[in-house]
Amino acid sequence: MQKKCRILACLFVALLVSGTSVAERIRDLASISGVRNNQLIGYGLVVGLDGSGDMTVQTPFTVQSIISMLGQMGINLPPGTNLQLRNVAAVMVTATLPAFAKPGQQIDVTVSSMGNAKSLRGGTLLMTPLKGADNQVYAMAQGNMLVGGIGAAAGGSSVQVNHLSVGRIAGGAIVEREVSTAVGQGDYIHLELNSTDFTTVNRVVEAINRLYPAAATAVDGRMVQVKAPADTNQRVMFISQIESLDIIPAKGPAKVIVNSRTGSVVMNQSVTLETSAVAHGNLSIIINTEPVISQPGPFAQRGETVVTQRSQVEIRTDEGNLMLLPTGADLGEVVKALTAIGATTQDLLSILQALKAAGSLRADLEII
Repeated sequence: MQKKCRILACLFVALLVSGTSVAERIRDLASISGVRNNQLIGYGLVVGLDGSGDMTVQTPFTVQSIISMLGQMGINLPPGTNLQLRNVAAVMVTATLPAFAKPGQQIDVTVSSMGNAKSLRGGTLLMTPLKGADNQVYAMAQGNMLVGGIGAAAGGSSVQVNHLSVGRIAGGAIVEREVSTAVGQGDYIHLELNSTDFTTVNRVVEAINRLYPAAATAVDGRMVQVKAPADTNQRVMFISQIESLDIIPAKGPAKVIVNSRTGSVVMNQSVTLETSAVAHGNLSIIINTEPVISQPGPFAQRGETVVTQRSQVEIRTDEGNLMLLPTGADLGEVVKALTAIGATTQDLLSILQALKAAGSLRADLEII
């Protein structure tokens, strides 16, 4: 484990050496207000499964959907008919409708089982309407699914690779309705940064005004208002030129992200320390219990075999180490110092929390 931590420290140092500020395009840092995707969802049926569909006794909604579908096709089943189908599965279909999508265009869909189907592999999605938040149909999905997993079972043993309950259909939905998207309102368009940062907003305004003097104005720490041409063709060219401008974004705030479930610790290059000392030591308690069998003598008239337990308790204390962390230590020095005292990934969680509580860690500590 200590060797892995040393390798991790070397990777952090390498990232610091190569982590110089790099210019990024405005299109990677911001988006045009109003130009957005829309989520679509629908309920449908997958057929053609090889006996791996829903158990209809436990999922009555699957049977109800089949009866309703057959009724729409002119097939009326006798009342009280008990369908025992294993080749059908009820699914939820989701898709993302991109901005400016036109009727007739194709979009990808994701098909997810909502019942107890064992696998959707080899299934075909029947025509499924996809609705938006306004309950209007915007696309129709249908087609053969591609499931990335595979599984097999025989003689009480089974093996499975990847997930079998979710599939994807490339170009599986056809857009039926367009969502009107206005590129800006009136004489202006608005750029919305992906994250709030006043310094980055100021640099975006300066970059745009160098190309188009007095065209951009900062609204707040996230939005920039830009005066754009009224003609649609000229406005598209104008936005294209703005999105291609390069700026150097401001460095983000010092932050340490700790995932307590996986033991992951991520720190950015702005993290520094005040002068502090960290002591690291381990206390191990080992409890070993083994059975002891007591039997009567070979010529004893009475007696019975007795099983007792004998426990041994051993306490081991590893040698504690004290490491001095200097003021203004950057990320590489922090990681090297912590690994030098033998800290593992789990130890880093407690050490970082203690440094933050002591006021030595100059960064925001976020636990997820």
